[in-house]
Amino acid sequence: MEELKARLKAYNDKNGTKDKAADGKLADAEGRSAKEEEDEEFRKLYVQWKGNKTHHVTYKAIPKFYYKLPAEDEVLLQKLREESRAVFLQRKSRELLINDELQNLWFLLESHHTPPQMADEQLINWHDFQQVAAEAGAKARPFFTARVFAKLQQADVYGRVSIMHFFNYVMRKVWLHQTRIGLSLYDCTGQGYLREGDLENYITELIPTLPQLDGLERSFHSFYVCTAVRKFFFFLDPMRTGKVKIQDILACSFLDDLLELRDEELSKEMQKQNWFSATSALRVYGQYLNLDRDHNGMLSKHELSGYGTGTLTDVFLDRVFQECLTYEGEMDYKTYLDFVLALENRKEPQAMQYLFRILDLRHRGYLDVFALNFFFRAIQNQMRQHGQEPISFCDVKDEVFDMVKPADSLKITLQDLVACGQGDTVITILIDLNGFWMYENREAQVSEQAEAASS
Repeated sequence: MEELKARLKAYNDKNGTKDKAADGKLADAEGRSAKEEEDEEFRKLYVQWKGNKTHHVTYKAIPKFYYKLPAEDEVLLQKLREESRAVFLQRKSRELLINDELQNLWFLLESHHTPPQMADEQLINWHDFQQVAAEAGAKARPFFTARVFAKLQQADVYGRVSIMHFFNYVMRKVWLHQTRIGLSLYDCTGQGYLREGDLENYITELIPTLPQLDGLERSFHSFYVCTAVRKFFFFLDPMRTGKVKIQDILACSFLDDLLELRDEELSKEMQKQNWFSATSALRVYGQYLNLDRDHNGMLSKHELSGYGTGTLTDVFLDRVFQECLTYEGEMDYKTYLDFVLALENRKEPQAMQYLFRILDLRHRGYLDVFALNFFFRAIQNQMRQHGQEPISFCDVKDEVFDMVKPADSLKITLQDLVACGQGDTVITILIDLNGFWMYENREAQVSEQAEAASS
């Protein structure tokens, strides 16, 4: 390009284009002719330069930044990729602090704490913090930064931070890196995400390390793995792409809940609240078996109608079987797990998205008065069957729109339901008679609870 500019400049000098611009005596026709000649010369030089196959020497120094993944039949390249990733992960693992190094770090923090001591908590200032960094070794040095120190500030008058908070921060970081490396070993593609089969392999190999699952029969392991994996994919893959990012797995609390099962003294109450516990998995699978009255391993709409209190409307169940994956009109265990996760976590955006898809009759992305009336009529029919006077739809419709306060006064979108904070209530009163009855009698229940508390 520089050569092109130089040649064009020489041409202009030769033809006196500079002088022509200053002269002011040339006719307009001559000026246009000179401009055309200049453009023609530029085009000729540009085409000549563009067609030159001799690239600049710096082109050889530009690194390759895209590497195409090897195809399935390129076995050698796949093996090379797997081996290189394994070596990389091993190197990253060696960079992490081991137990002895963590113990040494705690000893150094204790020995360099900065007086005076506040209550039972030991604190350390920036100067002593730097001294510990110098003695802790190269592996620990990345944790001793001004940014980390500032993050842990707790309004101490001397500008110190808690050595316990700092040590817990280091422990958490080390654990996250270890877990990231462990999960990456199951990432077959090396793209930073796990497919369903990858996560199943990870949890299968994790089961023997969780004492709380020792009581599970080996024949139940496959059902347990399916139960555990579905929670990850239901919440972390709402668009149903078939894969979840490793970063998302680390950022959510599900892995903490799963690894909590290493605690041999975990209380029964905590086990009930933990989806990944043996108690919870057996409860969900037991419900599935109890609903499966013909014992064919699948659930029909009639069998699913017995779920929970048995008060889900027929219209809602019809829509479930229309929208969800079924096999000859029956639901398998995996689809049932999504159904359970949605109904047990109605306040969560992912559950609302699942249920909204069922309520959105015409797939328009919003609920209008027609859709609300369509589902609430089934509630009214159930009330008549139980000998109750049906509630007016107009009253319920007004209450729903008052609760949601949608951006469009005639349409309720998924975003409106999530933003209003009462989306779970709206969904419940449209699909479940028992849920509607509890909402309708909420004031009486509050007064009863208050009376019971006072007595």
